[in-house]
Amino acid sequence: MTYAIDPQPLWTPNPATVGQTRMAQLIKAKGRANYAELWQWSVDQPEEFWSELWDFCGAVGEKGAKIVVDRSKMPGAQWFPEAKLNYAENLLQQRDDSEALVFWGEDKVKRRMSRAELVAEVARFQQFLIDAGVGEGDRVAGYLPNLPETLVAMLAATALGAIWSSASPDFGVQGVLDRFGQIEPKVLICVDGYWYNGKPVDCLVKNAEVVSKMPSLRKVVVVPYLNAAPDVSKIANAVVWNDIPTVNPKKEPIFKRVGFAHPIYIMFSSGTTGVPKCIVHCHGGVLLQHLKEHQLHSDVRPGDRLFYFTTCGWMMWNWLVSGLACGATLLLYDGSPFAGGGTVLFDYAAAEKMTHFGTSAKFIDAAAKLGLTPGKTHDLGALRAMFSTGSPLSPEGFDWVYREIKQDILLASISGGTDIVSCFVLGNPVLPVYRGEIQCRGLGMAVDVVDDIGQSVRGQKGELVCTGSFPVMPVGFWNDADGSKYHAAYFERFPNIWCHGDFSELTAHDGMIIYGRSDATLNPGGVRIGTAEIYRQVEQLPEILEALVIGQDWPPGRHDDVRVVLFVKLQEGRQLDPALVERIKKQIRDNTTPRHVPAQVVQVLDIPRTKSGKIVELAVRNVVHEQPVKNVEALANPEALEYFRGRPELTG
Repeated sequence: MTYAIDPQPLWTPNPATVGQTRMAQLIKAKGRANYAELWQWSVDQPEEFWSELWDFCGAVGEKGAKIVVDRSKMPGAQWFPEAKLNYAENLLQQRDDSEALVFWGEDKVKRRMSRAELVAEVARFQQFLIDAGVGEGDRVAGYLPNLPETLVAMLAATALGAIWSSASPDFGVQGVLDRFGQIEPKVLICVDGYWYNGKPVDCLVKNAEVVSKMPSLRKVVVVPYLNAAPDVSKIANAVVWNDIPTVNPKKEPIFKRVGFAHPIYIMFSSGTTGVPKCIVHCHGGVLLQHLKEHQLHSDVRPGDRLFYFTTCGWMMWNWLVSGLACGATLLLYDGSPFAGGGTVLFDYAAAEKMTHFGTSAKFIDAAAKLGLTPGKTHDLGALRAMFSTGSPLSPEGFDWVYREIKQDILLASISGGTDIVSCFVLGNPVLPVYRGEIQCRGLGMAVDVVDDIGQSVRGQKGELVCTGSFPVMPVGFWNDADGSKYHAAYFERFPNIWCHGDFSELTAHDGMIIYGRSDATLNPGGVRIGTAEIYRQVEQLPEILEALVIGQDWPPGRHDDVRVVLFVKLQEGRQLDPALVERIKKQIRDNTTPRHVPAQVVQVLDIPRTKSGKIVELAVRNVVHEQPVKNVEALANPEALEYFRGRPELTG
């Protein structure tokens, strides 16, 4: 079953203004007729493309004469081996009084910081790091909400050539130790607490326990958020952020220019199948990829106001903050996306004249279920683009955005991951938007869809792969000296080809549909089914808030076939009765195939998810099959797993 291709787009770029986009300007500069020709050149001549991109997007640094060594090796290609640059330097080029950032902490805290103030704060905190003995290659960790101080600390550390890593403060003690314990940071920055849905959450006791179990730490900094002067006396080697000594206001940060492949970030896999993998990214790759995605694919221009709803445990935070390099103002938010009566993010968009609104597909689904009509209730006149990621955005999600937010808007469903801290497929301001489709493959990314034997296919489902090397490939995994874990993660299935693990389809429009993660793909009777195909149908029913589907080995004890089991979370007060079960099955049968219809439909009180909001099908499958879930600390609501254990509906 594939989605029906709509012949008419939901949105088409305005011919009067599309030429002003950076993408259109690059197409013209390269003498190409359209985006398809530009993309083909970018993957056929990657050295020329990435070198041109450096100049076109204004990357600051020394590029060097050599663009790539061993380009055909995956992994193993070395991009810009002679380059010297610094990511933080590129983000802090402007030093004026224009706004660098605006911060909203639910409806409790609002702050602003100019570019000059940001540079001064970076210089102040950087001196603290130097005094703590932090230098090139050392790790600095943030256990923080999406605060201005988080951005300051990251820039101060990476400007020195140190490596930044972060996790959101809703992680439990073991979840933090599973991550930061592997990388042994010298300095930890944490917070006294945070607000969520109007309620304060104190973090001081948890911070003290984390610090006591991390012997690598030399210094701990506590950012005051709930209280102006938190008591940090029980946290070893701790100082309050505001008590860090000031420096000469004219003091400039030090920008240590490092090699292109010098590590900048250590990011973590979700960790629901074991201890999280520590994925190492580099200065040059992150900078070039984000410049490309912001300036070209997202049309972010100087003076734009860029927002993404994200925590600091999700790669979209790293993606968001790179917007400073384009001259954009960052709109930061911490807290519940449905605070303030459910409209806080749209309140923010209207008040701050947001130009780019980033969120998750789950947020769009939830806003639609709540009956929100932001286009009628809020002034969204400045809004030009909306981004969605985290899971596939259903065609009905596309409909809701164009019906209830704005008709003249670029809706960019995007997909990539922590693995590349960016996107394989994403939006494009010069292309139309078709219902249910991601618009295009990213420039310089040789993305394809292949069948089980590695043959390229179009118009049918297969594995999303990348057949050529690219600069933002990870440097490797931390503590993986021989590279075996890195190789196994992406290159084991198809030699010398990156296999990303998404079940996908290239469409007639050269767009992409993502059907779900390959490792969660259902296989009843030997036919592969993407979980997103079922979610799309089920979540259209008004009684259903959310769903999760797995393949259960059937009969029990056999591993050669599965039956489809659907778990549903219903609207408050609703019960799953035979009539609703039949409506669910009919909705799926009428709009997909009989093979998609679940053998069992089971009501649960909650659906388990990761800290970044992704549902965890594999963890639930393990619970149903009485297998251990190796790292429940990765979950935002691990208690929800108990709703799936020992269900009598699954024994017959």
